[in-house]
Amino acid sequence: MIMLNKKLLALVVLCGFVAVSVAAVNIGYQKKRNLKILPKDISDAKLDSIMDSYNTALGVKCDFCHVKVKGTADSLDFASDAEPMKENARKMMEMTIHLNKTWFYFNKDTRPEYLNTVTCKTCHRGEPFPPED
Repeated sequence: MIMLNKKLLALVVLCGFVAVSVAAVNIGYQKKRNLKILPKDISDAKLDSIMDSYNTALGVKCDFCHVKVKGTADSLDFASDAEPMKENARKMMEMTIHLNKTWFYFNKDTRPEYLNTVTCKTCHRGEPFPPED
């Protein structure tokens, strides 16, 4: 009986350590947000979709606007504003949202931030900086 209680106690303590360890690891992997233009209630899937469309439209990768986490080889700090290009991207987002809202906002069921009549690709055409025509 005493041996069974010790084993049970050891199992409970071990499970507790595992649970705390998993929670600590998951905290580091949660996406931090620093949304100033896009809606704060945007879903992760919608945010990822929009960011992927920016990558395609500009022919860039995420590190064009996001800095790397210090001490890592490939993790990005999405919340950081350290990369000046991120603020430039916000200005471009404001511009396209304004254009779409002013000239193409006919369906009030769609948020103006999600309209894609005028997009980054309209001017950038797969280049980080739009060609001067």
